[in-house]
Amino acid sequence: MKILLIHNQYRQAGGEDSVFRAESDLLTSYGHKVEHMLYKNSSIRTFLDKCLSGFRTVYNPTSAHALKIRVSNFNPDVIHIHNFLPLVSPSVFIMAKKLGVPVILTLHNYRLICPSATLFYNGRIYDSSIGNVFPFDAIWKGVYRNSRIETAIVAVMTAFHHYIGTWRNKIDCYIMLTQFAKEKFDNAAISIPHNKMVVKSNFVKDHGEGNIIREDFFLFVGRLTYEKGIETLLKAADLLNFKLVIIGDGPLRKIVENSIIKNSNVSYLGLQPKNRVISYLKSCKALIFPSIWYEGFPVTILEAFSTSTPVIASSLGGMKEIIQDKINGYLFEPGNENDLISKICRINEDREIARELSYNARRSYLELYTPSKNYTQLVGIYNKVIENELSFKMGQFKMAM
Repeated sequence: MKILLIHNQYRQAGGEDSVFRAESDLLTSYGHKVEHMLYKNSSIRTFLDKCLSGFRTVYNPTSAHALKIRVSNFNPDVIHIHNFLPLVSPSVFIMAKKLGVPVILTLHNYRLICPSATLFYNGRIYDSSIGNVFPFDAIWKGVYRNSRIETAIVAVMTAFHHYIGTWRNKIDCYIMLTQFAKEKFDNAAISIPHNKMVVKSNFVKDHGEGNIIREDFFLFVGRLTYEKGIETLLKAADLLNFKLVIIGDGPLRKIVENSIIKNSNVSYLGLQPKNRVISYLKSCKALIFPSIWYEGFPVTILEAFSTSTPVIASSLGGMKEIIQDKINGYLFEPGNENDLISKICRINEDREIARELSYNARRSYLELYTPSKNYTQLVGIYNKVIENELSFKMGQFKMAM
């Protein structure tokens, strides 16, 4: 099979970029021919660049033309797009449909139903835009980058392509990462047909089982931002005084550094290479994932599972699907440090429970999140859209006769 992958890379590499690379490598490892069309936000440098990218967010004729040339040269069986904003634009969906190549879009975030992309604004869940094709409230608040102009550009893009039928007619399949996300899009004003949405999780390679006897510490890995719940975690550490290791960097780094001055049980390691992160995952009692927003599908949780490490996470969004409470981890009330403490104490006080959670975490990974399981799902999706496109072309041929 010949697959063309399209992705607009972020200025700072994130989870979507990692998933794009992982799926590309996975397909190549199974013998498929894979080519990339990559666009980089780092190319937006000057004020003129920003203005042009803003205009081209709605329709970029340059990317449409580039796709036409690439399809002519490569002749892909399917086109799979991960992120199309701001440089790619929906123009590639329209061009692909003209060329008769089936298109799949993975929705890593909620951008099509809210300009914020995260359904999080001003420190809390924000879903007011979901029921509106054109979200005036979101524009007024500037939920995207705290900019009314940039928020309006995204809103115009989604609304325009809603009204001309791009989301309904030009994309053959939408991959949702969780059932929770699928339900959010199902209930949104934007017109994505229910039968075009499928749920396929992310995956990670097998990092191997962790230590049977764990060291006396809990672990946080992630960006140090408010929505990641780092403040809730630090409050819990102040109250319970358990041993905590924090890996990551971000705007709240100073708060973390101040915390370790007051609390000797908290260790801050900054950014660490992947092999070091995995080493800590294999040694800790549990990964703590205290986000107060919905998240997408955090690969860090899957990495923990692969190392037989249970996860204590907020009972919110997709995390409620990945974490089975009292089976492969614990769920706690978002933002509630006392509830988080109660779950930490359960693991600390009962070794038998800790061992059972560890065993089930590993089992969850093997049953659901391995590369081979994901490959079967992904190629199944590809085959289905290719088959549907062939049926459509055959129907047109018969009508022409």
